Amino acid sequence: MNGYPRLIAVGEQALLVEFGDSIDDQLNARVLALAAALNGTTGVSEIIPTYRSLTVVFDPLMLTCSELCGQVTLLMNQPPAMHSVRRRWRVPVCYGGDYGEDLSALAQGHGLSREQVIDLHSTARYRVYMVGFMPGFAYLGGLPEMLHTPRRASPRAMTPASSINIGGQQTAISSVAGPSGWHLIGRTPWRTFDALRQRPFLFQAGDEVCFMPITAHEFSRLDDECRAADWYPEPEMA
Repeated sequence: MNGYPRLIAVGEQALLVEFGDSIDDQLNARVLALAAALNGTTGVSEIIPTYRSLTVVFDPLMLTCSELCGQVTLLMNQPPAMHSVRRRWRVPVCYGGDYGEDLSALAQGHGLSREQVIDLHSTARYRVYMVGFMPGFAYLGGLPEMLHTPRRASPRAMTPASSINIGGQQTAISSVAGPSGWHLIGRTPWRTFDALRQRPFLFQAGDEVCFMPITAHEFSRLDDECRAADWYPEPEMA
């Protein structure tokens, strides 16, 4: 890709590594591979992956920007690592009604029935590209093209925690209640972020996600279970 990768100093304590300018599985895989390779590097205090870039925060008293650039360049020029095991989550979702008030309008806009939207959305496999915006908010790639939908013209001031949303060519799993311009199509009883949990964040970049439609009755039952202080589902290994 012309001009990439790019190494850009961000102030005196961070380096931005850009792999491209699009949302793409291969670009994201390169981002995560570099993040894994840099993990534990002396002088590196934080590694922040996004769709297509990586920000590396470092201590300039332990590691100069020039030295870090050299290490990053060396790691990027190494042969790609063998396929690693990924975590796969099967996330229960109650679609439509009180749990997804935009589902009917979104379906009508695409000339589809509610059932067709649910089927398309729940049979796809998604990749967690990044986690951000709010703590635990998971951005997912892999949304079927038939469901690509521009964001709402008027964002909502507040959407519920654990909402399942569509915006542009992506779907997302929200973590905490907050404003959103995405289309709300469902909700999961899972708590994807809980600061009091031993493992506060459920998802991480590179995870695979599948959705399982459930009824309102099943949502209510699972919602009670997920409120337990020690609740934490275990993923499959893909």
